[in-house]
Formats: sequence, C-alpha cells, structure tokens
Amino acid sequence: MFTGIITAVGRIAQVRDLGASSAHGKQLVIETPAGYLDDVGLGDSIALNGACMTATQIDPAAGCFTIDISAESLAHTAGLDRVGPVNLEKALRAHDRLGGHIVSGHVDGIGQVTHFAPVGESVELCILAPRELAKYLAYKGSITVNGVSLTVNTVADQDAGCEISINLIPHTVQNTALHALAAGTPVNLEIDLIARYVERMLSAPASPALAAIK
Repeated sequence: MFTGIITAVGRIAQVRDLGASSAHGKQLVIETPAGYLDDVGLGDSIALNGACMTATQIDPAAGCFTIDISAESLAHTAGLDRVGPVNLEKALRAHDRLGGHIVSGHVDGIGQVTHFAPVGESVELCILAPRELAKYLAYKGSITVNGVSLTVNTVADQDAGCEISINLIPHTVQNTALHALAAGTPVNLEIDLIARYVERMLSAPASPALAAIK
C-alpha cells in the first residue's frame, strides 16, 4: 500500500533481459539518492512510477537496488523498460501519515500526455485516459500519475477516451520525475481505490440472502 507521495526520484540505470524471448521479463537496476536504502530490506515493496515492485537485490553502499519485472507487467505499464528517471515510493507503514490518498501500486491503464506547459507559476498537465477508466474520473477526484497522487481539475469525455487536466505546483514538478513529461509521453494511471469499490457495489447483483433481508 502506498500514498502517492513520492519519497525520491531514482534512475533506471540498467535494463537486462531475463530470457531470450518476448515471454521473458526484464531485470532493472535502479539508482537512488544517498541513504535512501538504509531502511529497505530484501523483499520490500517499492513503487516505480506507480507500479509496486519487489526489491530482489539491495546495495546500500552503491545506492542501488534490483527488481525483476515480468513480461505481463511490462505489457501493462509505461516507462519501466528503458533507462531514465523514475518516481520512487516505499511501502506505507502503519504509523505513517496518509499525505496523498490510498494507492495500491497496481496500474489500471496507460494514459497519454496531450499537453504539458507552464501556466503562471504552475504547469498544466493534460492526459488522455483510456475510455474504460472514464467512469472513475471526476472533478476534484484523485488520480495517480506515474505514482504521484494528484487532483483532477477538469474532465472531458471524448470518443478516444477521457481527457483530464491537472495543475502541478512547482514543488511537485521539482521533486518528482513528472518534469520529464511532454506531449505524447505514456504514463501509468491508477484510479481511486474507493471509486473501484463503489463501481463494484453498484454493478454486482444482490445475493439471495441480502434480498431476503430487504
């Protein structure tokens, strides 16, 4: 479980094949800021651009850790198959503050940046989300973009999907890897967990036992 509050910006330094075919995944070596891994143990969960991964090797002295990512995960995420910056968040502990919103670290879909430009002191970020995610996106609702907890400012349903706009304050741009976005960049999206449960409750047929109680 995560909060969408990025704890560091790391860098995928190496991408290694785990096999010779497309059915095999990749092994990633991620560089981190000094001291970031001091409280991380083997097998701990760390979110990379919003995708929950398991640390399989840790080298605190070198400031890097390794994860194995399956072909299935690579097919349903963006930005985890190449060298470059990534948002990092360690798993939430029971006594931590919930600074963002409840985030599972499971990517629900890949969106595409349609606009990324300064507006006053901030930056306007527009993303075209897959059509199947449209019903979960709402004005002032929560969305996770590459692991960052953000608030939706506008929602516009289109034939190609649902375009949302988000305002990024300078702190967010400077302290996450979102500063590297540009029009056309694919991004990992996770919808609000509560919206997922509400949709299920509204769509699931009532059980005979519950119907009898009513």
